[in-house]
Formats: sequence, structure tokens, C-alpha cells
Amino acid sequence: MTIYKFKSIILFSALLIGLVSCGKATKAEAKGHEHEHEEVLPEDVVELRDDQIKLAKIELGAVEMRSLSGTLKVNGIVSVAPQNLATVCMPLGGFVKSTSLTPGSSVRKGQALAVLENQEFIDIQQNYLETKNKLEYAEAEYKRHKELYKDDVYSQKNLQQVTTEYRNQKAQLRALEQKLSLVGINPTRLTEDNISRSVALVSPISGYVKAVNVSIGKSVSASDVLFEIVNTDNLFLELTLFEKDADKVSNGQKIRFFINNESEAHEARIYQTGKSINDDKSYKVYANVVGQCGNMMPGMYVNAVVETRNHETAALPSEAVVSFDDKEYIFVFDKNKDEEGNKMTEYKMIEVQKGVSENGFTEIILPDGFNIQATKVVVKGAYNLLSAKKNAGEMSC
Repeated sequence: MTIYKFKSIILFSALLIGLVSCGKATKAEAKGHEHEHEEVLPEDVVELRDDQIKLAKIELGAVEMRSLSGTLKVNGIVSVAPQNLATVCMPLGGFVKSTSLTPGSSVRKGQALAVLENQEFIDIQQNYLETKNKLEYAEAEYKRHKELYKDDVYSQKNLQQVTTEYRNQKAQLRALEQKLSLVGINPTRLTEDNISRSVALVSPISGYVKAVNVSIGKSVSASDVLFEIVNTDNLFLELTLFEKDADKVSNGQKIRFFINNESEAHEARIYQTGKSINDDKSYKVYANVVGQCGNMMPGMYVNAVVETRNHETAALPSEAVVSFDDKEYIFVFDKNKDEEGNKMTEYKMIEVQKGVSENGFTEIILPDGFNIQATKVVVKGAYNLLSAKKNAGEMSC
């Protein structure tokens, strides 16, 4: 309850008590008349005169069927798909000749990250060119012997030896082509005139440099991670839920999440839920970020709210539901009556259960037999009626 509402209720209570208080003389006089009996109201009924109703600003309405979304608060992190995260190594190692990148640098696919030198680069290129020349000779010999075999000039054994040599050279050339491609050398452009001792290490994806683990002159091996590249175009959320909430989420549900304690909410949608429960009774839910969020980075911590359902339910303005003795109640119109020339109205307290709240309305679970269409509910002034009930002893005449 806000401070303003609290003060209003105190003021209303004071005025209400003043309006309905009866003097001792009046009570004594009433006791002298044996034929007059004081009315005893049930515990769940509050009655007010017309002037009291106006003072309490009582307004009646009806239970509405509204579409409310349930929510589930969860935590998680911003993650990146494996295909958008690259760990860059040099398969044959070497010495770092140059690099101009720093963490945070933007790179595009195929851009040079660093230049490395290695004696093995020279050896592979030399072997490739030598094998290429041998293959040309072996191919020519194979064709020549094949024609001579047709003319019965050479035996089948001689043809088989030549064929084997030709195929061996061809296989060796293909293997060396793959090695060259592995270290970043294009075999189709390699000639005897452009053998190089250095090779450019290129980025396999576009994105941003997350980590740089090299320096000029550093010796690196094939297993050393030299660069980490991350593409932040398609980030997703990895949320942690507990098994008791497993039935509350499904693919397609909308999520509102916040990063860096910001007040601005971002949107995401669940695209996959976990299929197994971890040892700590939690499981993972994954959601794609909708739209652009320029200040998001992988590894960031997020607070998220999952909209668990969206269907029509019985609802009232939130101020129509009051709390009393750890229970929730609403007030409904019971009847009008005349009492000693005064027009009175009785309101009855009905216990309900609260559900989700959204946009100023609260879901309520009504008791069995409650007639939604015919019952008039107090939608404004319910807290004033509750205050009148609490002071019923002082207000009785």
C-alpha cells in the first residue's frame, strides 16, 4: 500500500467514525426501550449510509475476463553459437613476424590476423613443386606405356609398374595440396618464382577480436591459441531454470530481459528447451534475441522475465483486492435497506485467491457458485470498506 493510500484510509476512518459514532446518552436511551434491539451484522458484512458511501468513494463494477500473462523470473548469460566463435591456431606453428590487431578490433572473414614464418613452409612448397614435376613426367610415361601395351610392345608387368608410379605421384601431390591449403597457401598460385617463408594467418569468420595471444617474434606451436574471434550478430540467451518450472516454458514464448542493471527491457524468444536435468536440479533454456542490442556482449549476466502463459481469466482492478489476516478478499454489493429513516447499503466480504498482476489488473480465483454476470463488485474504495470493518465496534450504534 502506498503512503498516499495509507494516509487516505486513516483520514477516511477518522471521518467515518465521526459520522457514525453514537453518544452515550443515545445508547442509554436505546437500552431503556426493551422493544428496540440493536442489529448484529455478520462478521463478513459491512454496512454504510449513503453519505458514508460518498465519503468512501465506493464504486461498483463487474468481474472482467482479461488476457493476463504469467511471469517467471530467471537468470542467465549472453552466449554465442559455436559457429559464431572461432579459435585461431597455426597448424604448423612458427614465429610471429607481424600483427596489428588488439582485442576489440573488427575483422572480416579472410582478413590477415598475423604473418608467421617457418622453415617447414618452404619445405612443403618445395616438395609440392617437385612432386608436381614428377607427376607430369609419370603421367606422360603412363600414357606412352599404355599405347605401347596396346601394340604388344611392352608387357603387362611394365605397364603396372608405370601405372603405380603415376598414381603414387598423383596421391602425393594431392596430399601436399591439402597441407598447403591447411597453412593458408593457395597451391594453384604457387610457382618456382614465388616460394615464401612466411604465411598470413587469416580470420575464418567476420566479427570482433576477443583475445590476442601473440607478440612479434614469439614462437608458437600448432596447439597454441593465437586469436579468438566472436561474431555478435546472432547472440542468444542461455537461461537457467529449475525442474519445478519445466512445465511453464515452451518454444516460442516471449522473454523480456535486462543487462547491466539497465531499466530498458530487451526482447527474446525461446527456441529450445533443455532435454535433461542437471545434478543441481536445473536445466537450460535458450532464446534468440529479437532486434538489435548494441551494448550486448557474450558472457554478460542477464535478468529475464519469461511470460509463461497468456489466456483469458477472471480479473479485477488490483485495488479491488484487499488483504486481511493473511487472506485475500473482495467486497460485493449485498443489498439496500432502510434503517430508522436512513438508507443503508450492505457489502459482503468474499474470500478469493490472487493470481498474476499486469497493467493494473489482478487475476482472481473465485469461490464455487460465484455469479460473475449478476454480482456487483466494489472496484474502488475497497480499502475504505476494510477500514470500516476493522472499526465496526466503534461504528456500531
